[in-house]
Amino acid sequence: MNQNNKSVYDLDGIPPLSSASLLGLQHILAMFAGNVAPLIIVANAMGLPMEQKTFLIQCAMFMAGVATLIQTYPIGPIGARLPIVMGTSFGFLPAAISISAKYGLAGVLGASFVGGFFEMIIGAFLKPLRKYFPPVVTGTVVLSIGLSLLPVGVKYFAGGVGAKDFGSPSNLLLGSIVLITILFFKQFTRGITSMSSILIGLIVGYIVAIPMGKIDFSPVVNAKLISFPTPLKYGMTFHLDAILAMLLMYVLTAVETVGDISGITIGGANREATDKELSGGVMADGFGSAIAALFNVLPNTSFSQNVGIVALTGIMNRFTVAVGAMFLIVAGLFPKVGALVALMPQSVLGGASIVMFSMIAISGINLITKEPLQGRNSIIVAVAIGLGFGLGSVPEAIAHFPESVKMIFGGSGMVVTGTIALVLNIILPEDSEEELVQPKVKLAAKAQ
Repeated sequence: MNQNNKSVYDLDGIPPLSSASLLGLQHILAMFAGNVAPLIIVANAMGLPMEQKTFLIQCAMFMAGVATLIQTYPIGPIGARLPIVMGTSFGFLPAAISISAKYGLAGVLGASFVGGFFEMIIGAFLKPLRKYFPPVVTGTVVLSIGLSLLPVGVKYFAGGVGAKDFGSPSNLLLGSIVLITILFFKQFTRGITSMSSILIGLIVGYIVAIPMGKIDFSPVVNAKLISFPTPLKYGMTFHLDAILAMLLMYVLTAVETVGDISGITIGGANREATDKELSGGVMADGFGSAIAALFNVLPNTSFSQNVGIVALTGIMNRFTVAVGAMFLIVAGLFPKVGALVALMPQSVLGGASIVMFSMIAISGINLITKEPLQGRNSIIVAVAIGLGFGLGSVPEAIAHFPESVKMIFGGSGMVVTGTIALVLNIILPEDSEEELVQPKVKLAAKAQ
């Protein structure tokens, strides 16, 4: 095997297993908490006992690994063949809580199952729709994703929402240690230590957190040695209103996935995503979500924080992500492994999230500026980000709207941003050549 095939920077490269394991584990540690958190929240809302929560976490880890393998090594047309990490989506959380209150977890899973196949259909017909997603639209969505995640990263950094010591000096110190460690190894070292800077930062933070009293290992001791996820443990029921609510969310998550895939290709390979990659990625989103529903898990989607890792490291290698997926599957089969990783303090994850989420925003900017940011394009970005991110930051602005509207448009602002960018791109006329040339003439005149 030649050296080129071993490169971790090649999409199809097969690097040494030692390097691939470190880089894959880096991806998994970055998404682990976000993967299990949505199910924990739904389980808490339903009042499920600890044993069932543990079981749902196990299922979430197992299915994230399976869905990630499908994305990296496709089944026919299903899969993007890119280093995409899949996991339980936060975007479906409001709808899942609402449906579970009325129909229980079985109603959520039934609606998710149907919605998964609906997203597969969207993916199959994505090519003729591609013209509606030029760089200015996908870039604006990616930028919105990065911006909307920044407050999440800061909340992790401060200790996590609901933490009794939220914002304490010890949490801020721990997050800062992780952030400084990542910056040091990324910028002042070479080779594997530079590429694994995020993993090193997370490990250093984990070790430092032990003497600080922030880690209790009793859940590891109490966890079972081995356990297999049981499909259809809670059954499935199908209700039209629940299904319709889920279908809408699947449309929105398809747009987000298009943005994530574009973020990966621009951040890791400095190119736009192909039609085949976008179509396969969205189809894998739907297929993975349908299987996830069979295994008692909320819909799976591409994880934006891992897009940030690709953008930060430049490592566009799917083998490393596939190795990471195997770690997830193992964690799903051996609860003690999952429990050990799940003990990572939120502030440790926050130190890494600050960098990763910011890099997603940078990838969005790189996409947007593929074309001159002037005239029509500048209007699209300005209005979409202005209203979308603005409403996401001030959700009380739509306090008098129905709950269904607030649930969809009052969250992170990504939905509003993507919708406005898509609509404006369709209805605004293209700039004339004179309008494109005029700003350049003015700049040249000023320079003289």
